[in-house]
Amino acid sequence: MKRDIVVINEELCNGCGACIPNCHEGALAIIDGKARLVSDPMCDGLGACIGHCPQGAISIIQREAAPYNETPSHGECHSGGCPGPAEHVFAVRKPAVAYSGELPSELSHWPIQLHLINPSGGHFRESNLVIAADCTAFTYGNFHGKYLKGQTLVIACPKLDEGLDIYKEKIRQLIDIAKVNTITVIIMEVACCRGLLQVVRNAASEASRNVPVKLVIVSIKGEILQEEWLH
Repeated sequence: MKRDIVVINEELCNGCGACIPNCHEGALAIIDGKARLVSDPMCDGLGACIGHCPQGAISIIQREAAPYNETPSHGECHSGGCPGPAEHVFAVRKPAVAYSGELPSELSHWPIQLHLINPSGGHFRESNLVIAADCTAFTYGNFHGKYLKGQTLVIACPKLDEGLDIYKEKIRQLIDIAKVNTITVIIMEVACCRGLLQVVRNAASEASRNVPVKLVIVSIKGEILQEEWLH
């Protein structure tokens, strides 16, 4: 079928990555230093990314393309496919260990929403920083015990939050001013969540310090699909 879909002029594209977090469907990626459309079905053709390209390298054309599908097929996101926003219902699982009483929170500071935090806050100074997508702590049962204990935290949603450029600058300040030791980015397996990783990458590329970055991907069923330090 013929429909509207984005096209990228590789001669104009400088690989800055500004378009990536602003493609909420996750249809764009930086490959070999250029932004590229990685999946026709994941592009809705509305062009939300266009206004975020400083080089004017993105436009809309009409061409033969697979129909837009907000739930991509197997292999288009993480191995195993991307569930997207489609509704899923899970059976409630019994915990492996029976708990008596309440578990303590490992949160060490407030606020935690990225728009609200002050990168100069003393608690961030030389800390190990966790940057988590909003849904991850609700999905992964041992979030506090495994990822939050002894760490500082900021949370954000790359799909629904506005002001991603503000996010990028705050993360850069956390690197350069707070001098965080490490950054762990925790995202869901859904495509739109990749935008948070790209914001961190962009901030790190503009920072004057090099900071190790770890990526953790959580499945919608609360399983850790990937955990690795990025190069």
